[in-house]
Amino acid sequence: MRMKRRKPIEFEEGSGNVFTDLSLKDADQLLARAQIGFHVFKILEEQKLKQREIASVLGIAQPDVSHLMNGHFSRFTTDKLLDFLKRLDRKVTIEVSRRHKGEPYQQVTFAP
Repeated sequence: MRMKRRKPIEFEEGSGNVFTDLSLKDADQLLARAQIGFHVFKILEEQKLKQREIASVLGIAQPDVSHLMNGHFSRFTTDKLLDFLKRLDRKVTIEVSRRHKGEPYQQVTFAP
């Protein structure tokens, strides 16, 4: 029995920002918001709080907690996500520096 040769799989390497790859407007901002939202999610997940408790801590309605915990970060502004970090007793530092060619305009990093 002869084996059929498979066609090589075509692929395109991503840019590192899925929103850029999808040609979405404000891709850097969308990525930053997603990264901040995911960090909020991870903190809440580690604390093992019930949705009612999360709503109380973050000062939002329980349906909004559901959106947050399901990764619907676009429902929240960057300012609101930063407020969540404050309510979770996290320090946020904003650093402004010169952008080098090829770097994103906005970048979010997290300290251990």
